[in-house]
Amino acid sequence: MPLSASSRARAVVAIRTLHAFCFAEGATPVNVATDMSVPKQGERLPKALSVEAVQALIDGVPCDTALDLRDAALLELLYSTGARVSEVVSLDADDASRLLVAEGSTLRLIGKGDKERIVPVGSYARAALSAYLVRGRPAILADARQASPALFLNTRGARLSRQGAYGIVSDRAVKAGIGQVSPHALRHSFATHLLDGGADIRVVQELLGHSSVTTTQVYTKVTAEHLREVYATAHPRAR
Repeated sequence: MPLSASSRARAVVAIRTLHAFCFAEGATPVNVATDMSVPKQGERLPKALSVEAVQALIDGVPCDTALDLRDAALLELLYSTGARVSEVVSLDADDASRLLVAEGSTLRLIGKGDKERIVPVGSYARAALSAYLVRGRPAILADARQASPALFLNTRGARLSRQGAYGIVSDRAVKAGIGQVSPHALRHSFATHLLDGGADIRVVQELLGHSSVTTTQVYTKVTAEHLREVYATAHPRAR
């Protein structure tokens, strides 16, 4: 069975390291692997969910308990803003409270390198956050040993961790029949669906908090792949 591009790259690196070590130790008169180049790996496209899958994921949360309300708000906010999971779990309750009363419905996020950006938050996410703040979060805090300023809380009333948020998204996706889904998949979906809807790539770049538009351009390839799939399926003379 042929090796994958990543496996070939690791093999070449191992060979180069071995020959460099042998040459440095005097075991070989020349390093024959000096000019060996590491094969380029194919660019991995982000795995975006369909709009229907995202809706099934969010609608699959019953919102019967405090934790249901928390999970629904978390999913809505991740998809509505395209935020990194680390950015969302670092939010405090005051951040969301200001969002719900302020004009413009925007939220301030702190991204990589402490870079700040302002993102709009849709009505569905605002409604889910409101329900969580009014009925969900107080119920979780009622059984907590100490109050936490965090927006999203774990079952002990402490700030929800990145790993905890990952587990929530993954668990809710499995229950919705979608399979394994990570918080980052919602970020991919956010960007892909915006571009599918005609959003300018520079706007998507700002919303995602990318320093360079080159990073954002990978999503244009995702949408192009989607177009090819639709064409191949729908056009009578595509095959």
